[in-house]
Amino acid sequence: MSATVASAPPKAGLLRHIRYVLGENPVTALAFGLFALLVFAAIFGPALVPYDPIAGAGPALQPPSAKHWFGTDSLGRDVFSRVVAATRLDLGMAFAAVAIVFVFGTLAGTAAGFFGGWWDRIIGRIADTLMAFPLFVLAMGIVAAVGNSVESIVIATAIVNFPIYARIARAEANIRRDAGFVEAARLSGFSEGRILLTEVAPNLLPIMMVQVSLTLGYAILNCAGLSFIGLGIRPPTPEWGIMVAEGASTIISGEWWIALFPGLALMLAVFTFNLLGDGLRDIVDPRKRT
Repeated sequence: MSATVASAPPKAGLLRHIRYVLGENPVTALAFGLFALLVFAAIFGPALVPYDPIAGAGPALQPPSAKHWFGTDSLGRDVFSRVVAATRLDLGMAFAAVAIVFVFGTLAGTAAGFFGGWWDRIIGRIADTLMAFPLFVLAMGIVAAVGNSVESIVIATAIVNFPIYARIARAEANIRRDAGFVEAARLSGFSEGRILLTEVAPNLLPIMMVQVSLTLGYAILNCAGLSFIGLGIRPPTPEWGIMVAEGASTIISGEWWIALFPGLALMLAVFTFNLLGDGLRDIVDPRKRT
């Protein structure tokens, strides 16, 4: 009975803290609501859309109506179905790229800041070399060299974001490597590797989570940008960048809806992830809990 009582408060306290953060900040609550909507569309959207996102659904270039909410494109495909179906691909590529760079970039930067010496020099030179290139141009070069595929876009997006994570993690680890809790761990007999993984790295989580939310928005833009210029996903796969590129040529002739709605979906996704940063920081940071 005593063990049950002792283990219950931390979980209840975390849930109470999350409710408090969402209740005190309506913008954060809105961001989490939009994020839940995007995740729902990514998971269930392709099965719930009214038309096949690849096959024709009616006459070509029909404006928005009760039958086709976002209109149809030049091939008669339902734009609404394609926008919703594209959510899974765009969010999937962004999440995969950010997950890769979060793990490797954070560990590399933390090791550089904590150990210093040749670790710091090697990782610092790698980050400086990548930062010497315009990041989108570097992503274009990687995809052009590896090939147009989902995997190459994910890898390219992760590589161009590596310097950001490595530099942030290095700076934060450098500050904390001589902190009191680190010295206490050393006196307790912990190895340097264990201290790095169990003491220093968890303390970097709040600031790195904020960076994750910001990078997700950039990753979506990067994936869509590569597709827009023809170096990303190939048609007829529904993808926001492809759809904007296909609609760009018809805006002048008056078919504005083909590019507008996928562009709005792209803007909404980036807007959502940018708003998530402060809320994630307040939820994850133990110092914010009272």
